[in-house]
Amino acid sequence: MLRISDIYEEIFSDYSYGFRAGRSCHDAIRQALEYLNDGYEWVVDIDIEQFFDKVNHDKLIQILREQVNDSTTLNLIRKYLKAGVMENGLEKATITGVPQGGPLSVVCSNVYLDKLDKELEHRGLRFTRYADDVLIFTKSEMAANRVMNSISDWLERKLFLKVNAAKTKVVRPMRSKYLGFTFLKNGGEWKVKPTNEKKKKLKKKLSEYLKRGKAIARPLVVTIKRVNEIVRGWINYFRIGLMKQFVEELGQWLRHKIRMIVMKQWKKPKTIYRNLSYLNRKNRNGFSQEDIHKVANSRLGWYRRSGMNVVNFIISKDLLENRIKDGAGLLNPLSYYLAKVGI
Repeated sequence: MLRISDIYEEIFSDYSYGFRAGRSCHDAIRQALEYLNDGYEWVVDIDIEQFFDKVNHDKLIQILREQVNDSTTLNLIRKYLKAGVMENGLEKATITGVPQGGPLSVVCSNVYLDKLDKELEHRGLRFTRYADDVLIFTKSEMAANRVMNSISDWLERKLFLKVNAAKTKVVRPMRSKYLGFTFLKNGGEWKVKPTNEKKKKLKKKLSEYLKRGKAIARPLVVTIKRVNEIVRGWINYFRIGLMKQFVEELGQWLRHKIRMIVMKQWKKPKTIYRNLSYLNRKNRNGFSQEDIHKVANSRLGWYRRSGMNVVNFIISKDLLENRIKDGAGLLNPLSYYLAKVGI
């Protein structure tokens, strides 16, 4: 396995970034930005239909044989490809496709699509590929359409792969989506930002975890630590994109959610009044007992009550970030993002 990786690492295209040592999604994105900023502002978005299920075994072995001169290794790979899958408790032999999940499948898929890389290089095209996600960049819409039709035909004839006609398209960069990012022009220069779908997916994941019924049953420390993990992971991936406004709004939304959980955990008006009064005195917030009494005994729902000024100021941003017990301060998404991008 390692020997195959070593053989092909010397052969693979410089514009192939998926599942290779020392290469990442961010490298693929930076390469795409380089093309755009060089004036190649028409994008051919190639969507290969069910790639991992459609790899032709005979063609893959034929490609491997060009570099791997060892029949034992090739026979083992063929057996691995034909090992089969379980369907309704029965084993079904596979005729096409690469089993997903193992290191061998990653190398085999890159080996197979390296033929596409070489064809694109031979034609002098600007492209970037991450696994089966391929973008090609041209200077005109006419050239882009010509390339899309030609490459779609080449994939079917040479690699027995079909492109998804509905998803393969010629677009302007702003309408292209790649590895969770989309492109925008900022100050005369092309940049990237997370897609709206990825932003919504993050908020949905956090919302599910912070559902009041589940969240109030957990210690606040546990909830905050998990929220921090989710947000850090998301920002670490998307940090090369422009998203200052989004992470600022995300922080405000998260703080409101956590305040609501805290209030719900306190539950009884008497407990809410006592705890808010204690924090008010301790941190010298300056609210009157009457102000706090109104919040504690309000008939408003938990969402609206948790957004009241008294709650926002007493259960403050500083308190949530720095003064929660056991060192479980709530992450400030904006501060974390700005630190990651060096602002």
